Amino acid sequence: MDSLLAYQLLRILSLTLLLSSFSRISKSSEFCDAGTGFGDSGCVVSSKSASKLLIKGGTVVNAHHQEIADVYVEDGIIVAVKPNIKVGDDVTVLDATGKFVMPGGIDPHTHLAMEFMGTETIDDFFSGQAAALAGGTTMHIDFVIPVKGSLSKGLEAYKDKAKKSCMDYGFHMAITKWDENVSREMEIMVKEKGINSFKFFLAYKGALMINDELLLEGLKKCKSLGALAMVHAENGDAVFEGQKRMIELGITGPEGHALSRPPVLEGEATARAIRLASFVNTPLYVVHVMSIDAMEEIAKARKSGQRVIGEPVVSGLVLDDSGLWDPDFINAAKYVMSPPIRALGHDKALQAALSTGNLQLVGTDHCAFNSTQKAFGIDDFRKIPNGVNGIEERMHLVWDTMVESGQISVTDYVRITSTECARIFNMYPRKGAILAGSDADIIILNPNSSFQITARSHHSRLDTNVFEGRKGKGKVEVTIAGGKIVWENDELKAVPGSGKYIEMQPFSYLFNGIDKVDAKYLSSLQAPVQRSKAAS
Repeated sequence: MDSLLAYQLLRILSLTLLLSSFSRISKSSEFCDAGTGFGDSGCVVSSKSASKLLIKGGTVVNAHHQEIADVYVEDGIIVAVKPNIKVGDDVTVLDATGKFVMPGGIDPHTHLAMEFMGTETIDDFFSGQAAALAGGTTMHIDFVIPVKGSLSKGLEAYKDKAKKSCMDYGFHMAITKWDENVSREMEIMVKEKGINSFKFFLAYKGALMINDELLLEGLKKCKSLGALAMVHAENGDAVFEGQKRMIELGITGPEGHALSRPPVLEGEATARAIRLASFVNTPLYVVHVMSIDAMEEIAKARKSGQRVIGEPVVSGLVLDDSGLWDPDFINAAKYVMSPPIRALGHDKALQAALSTGNLQLVGTDHCAFNSTQKAFGIDDFRKIPNGVNGIEERMHLVWDTMVESGQISVTDYVRITSTECARIFNMYPRKGAILAGSDADIIILNPNSSFQITARSHHSRLDTNVFEGRKGKGKVEVTIAGGKIVWENDELKAVPGSGKYIEMQPFSYLFNGIDKVDAKYLSSLQAPVQRSKAAS
């Protein structure tokens, strides 16, 4: 034990000396000044964690089971999960007694370094990921936007953006047009590039929006490739009409955004996408479910046996639309996102749907624009860049809202924040599990510790926070990504370039039995009917 103690003391001394060289690092939970973020020099601390870790005495939680056990990690991989593991002096030991040891969060829905509405999101693949690590998320899946309709050029652009990544990531691909080139490129994305999902926007008319004909072509192609079709479900034509109506009424502020795209338009588009997916017989994933209207369409489809996944986001689960009526424009504008944050009552309904399994996992739609960018729409809500934060706050808020309130179990928490995402996008059990052979992406959560959210101490470059001032119980005290301790004692050790691109294979469990359903349908047609030709 003497050598272990000496090693630990040397490690602490080395880290102390290293931290002292960065004058901008706060003694509290702040890592960089709010609004400046991680791209600046002086905001990076190199990780000195050993390649061998033992997490001792915690309650290890998977989506299917929990037990008190030790977790031994070597070279970024979980080697063993069992009680009373004995190790040598060269192993860093973390005491997790009385705490939960869980898979790191996987955020299925983010937009980092995204060019949108004449600007670019304030968080890039380093600052956004660093914020995620501080909040217990160890992987995310971002959306590649094609460049002039080209999927390949879009992917190359996002690969370049992701070079500074400090945690693992994957990609979805948006489809914004349709022709033979797009069809061929989809095959390349799935078979060669590790992308197994494609997103179709039914909103943002004149920009990203596609029509039903394109959606049908996309659904058919997704099915043939074993790729998951995703939809942003709002009726873009009706939203455009609603926006004109608000402007004609003289409603130009942020409240006009919510009024122009009410829940009925989200419900209609969700129902339409579900029915078209049923017609093609392919699984469907509905992103950022924000309303009772959309949630009920998903629940009805699932009850009938259709394979539909509903993804609420943390802002929709814990906020209501009252902030949009704030007299202060900057404060109101920070809440503008699409679909909008809904009126009080929708949040509770979404929570209930998550607890009963009608909705399956929680994302963020982290798409951060600062006050200056939001001010582009000070005279016209249609010009306010759409998006809110959440990548750092998700794990804490879901715990406090859903587990601390008794709505879900600890195992369900793991399922909706990590495991289900890994299963849907075919990464399980490499990701989303504390099992021998899984990647060592792990968090230690103290259920008796508390958190408070504020823009002054968060790790995004954003100068505001839609969850400002919120307090709760359940704090991620340690984050381990790729076997390295990256968050501990309210200190972040994020290393640019240390993240890996995770390729995701097609034909996840959602496609199991699809061929049998197709065969049953064909055998039920009783057609074509053989008829004699009419006499000439």
